[in-house]
Amino acid sequence: MPVFYEKKQLVAPGDLLAEGDYVPGESTYKENGKIYASRLGLVDYDGRRVYVVALKAFYIPAPGDLVIGKVVETTPGGWVIDINAPQFARLRAADVVERSFKPETTDLPSIFDVGDLIIAKVVAYDRTRDPQLTIREPGMGKIMRGQLFEVTPTKIPRVIGRQGSMVSMIKRETGCQLTIGQNGLILISGRSPKEERLAVLALRKIEAESHTSGLTDQVNEMIKKERESVESN
Repeated sequence: MPVFYEKKQLVAPGDLLAEGDYVPGESTYKENGKIYASRLGLVDYDGRRVYVVALKAFYIPAPGDLVIGKVVETTPGGWVIDINAPQFARLRAADVVERSFKPETTDLPSIFDVGDLIIAKVVAYDRTRDPQLTIREPGMGKIMRGQLFEVTPTKIPRVIGRQGSMVSMIKRETGCQLTIGQNGLILISGRSPKEERLAVLALRKIEAESHTSGLTDQVNEMIKKERESVESN
C-alpha cells in the first residue's frame, strides 16, 4: 500500500498520491484504487486518510457554517452577500424584519446597506441555487466594530486547532474575542489596538506556517515575546 509523497510535499492536480487501502480526504479523489490530488497544495496523511491542504481555494458553503460577508446589493426582497464563495449568498428580508415584511414600505438599506459587513449562518445550499443565510441567532447581524483578517478558507481548522486549542490560546493571551467565519474571514475585537495587533500577528503566523508541527506552542511563545516587548517600552 504505497504512498508516493512525503508529508507536507507540494502536489498539483492529477498527481498520484497513494494506492491501495487508503481513503480520500479533502482535495483528493479516488479512481481505480488510486488516490489523486484535485488541488494544488500540501499532501498530508491521517492514518489511512489522504488529503491535501489547498494553498488557495474558494470557500464551499455548508449548512450550519458561520460566515462573515459583505453586502454587495440590496434587492426588493433582501440582500445579496459576498461570502467568498463561487456564488453570492442571499439573505431574505423576511428573515430579518421582525414585523410583517412589505417591500413597498420597508427601507432595506436602512437595515443593511451596500458595503456593510455582517455575521450570518448558512441555512441552505446546493449547486442548483445560491447559498441562503440567516441572522436569527445571538451574536449575528451587522458588524459595528473590530477588524477583519482573511486566511485561506482551508486553513480555518488550523486557526481553530484541535478541540479549539489554538483559538482558545489566542483569545487568552491577547484578550481579544475572535469570531471565525468558515469562509476565511475572522473578526478581531479587542479592548485596545495593541491587543488586536497581537491577534493579527498570531493569525499571520498561522497563515504562513500552517503546515508546520507544534504551531500552537510557537504562536503562544511569539505572542508572549511581543507582549513583553510592548510592555517594556
